[in-house]
Amino acid sequence: MLLRMKLLSSKFSCEINKLYGSSPQKMTGGSCIFLDAAALRSLIPPSSLVPHLLTSLPSHSSAVHSPSRQIFPVDPSTCSSLLLMPSWSSSPALPYIGVKTVTSFPHNSDLGLPGISASYALFSSTTGANLAGFDGTELTLLRTSAVSALAARFLAREDARVLVMVGAGALAPYLIRAHRFIRPGIERVIIWNRSAARARDLARRLEEEEEGGNVIFEHAESLDEVIGFGDVVSCATSSKTPIVKGEWLKPGSHLDLVGSFSPAMRECDDEALVRAARVFVDFPAAMSEAGELVGAFERGAMSPEDVAGNLSDLAGGLKVGRRSPSEITVFKSVGAALIDLLAGQLAYESYITST
Repeated sequence: MLLRMKLLSSKFSCEINKLYGSSPQKMTGGSCIFLDAAALRSLIPPSSLVPHLLTSLPSHSSAVHSPSRQIFPVDPSTCSSLLLMPSWSSSPALPYIGVKTVTSFPHNSDLGLPGISASYALFSSTTGANLAGFDGTELTLLRTSAVSALAARFLAREDARVLVMVGAGALAPYLIRAHRFIRPGIERVIIWNRSAARARDLARRLEEEEEGGNVIFEHAESLDEVIGFGDVVSCATSSKTPIVKGEWLKPGSHLDLVGSFSPAMRECDDEALVRAARVFVDFPAAMSEAGELVGAFERGAMSPEDVAGNLSDLAGGLKVGRRSPSEITVFKSVGAALIDLLAGQLAYESYITST
């Protein structure tokens, strides 16, 4: 793996000034590295990234500047869009600038192609030097699933046994692995997708990866018949209409909403939010970007004051997550450039340390 990453470094070499002192940049020998999907999976698996976010979020949130995500329509007829997500730190302990460029083409699912593609660039905030380029799609999959797992650490019951995965796209297996990392007691994973064949194929693939493990992977034809089994219900779709109905959720369940990132998108109905005793978001931007919340506010089903806090509040111990075994909890994430920067930091510094 290290040889593969070194070869990629030379392939994507871009000369920069050598930095002095003990900073990681000095050890690159003045060249810009590139980390592909395989390298990122090796460098920042959930077992590394989730603990990193837990400790880094509270300490770095106030020092990182992340302008609102810019979304540009590419083809309104297909809801295709281009997203730009910059972020930079004013802290010497996090001397980086990061920029992610993302394309969202929801109709790609009909073509058997990924709906989200991205690239990520990491720069030094000390000199502006180009330090690294990453497979932004893989970085997004890893960091998004790690965020859901970190939230579940505080919001899902510790004795969770059944995970219902709504959606069978590129993010689904990452969410399943991340939730299983944070709740290792999960012994049954039920996957539902609009295309039953895709759900079946994913269940079969994960079962093969497990190699005789103790987890049962299965697919469901009807979501309303299985969602009530879920101790954790994780959703990653591009739906514009509610898929998860609040009446289906059982007491004590945790609903993880990942797919929507604009007011036009929506994965659950108002009742799911109203039934929840605790609703948390990844970052305040979710209050104006997540279709589930924006719509609920507009319809008067809930108010912004009903949102209990954000991920940094949970990680820093400023807010309490789950308070009882029977309450329903909800976590809504829309993605944030700060998380990209922290994930990029870990990947880059882990690579430098290993070479």
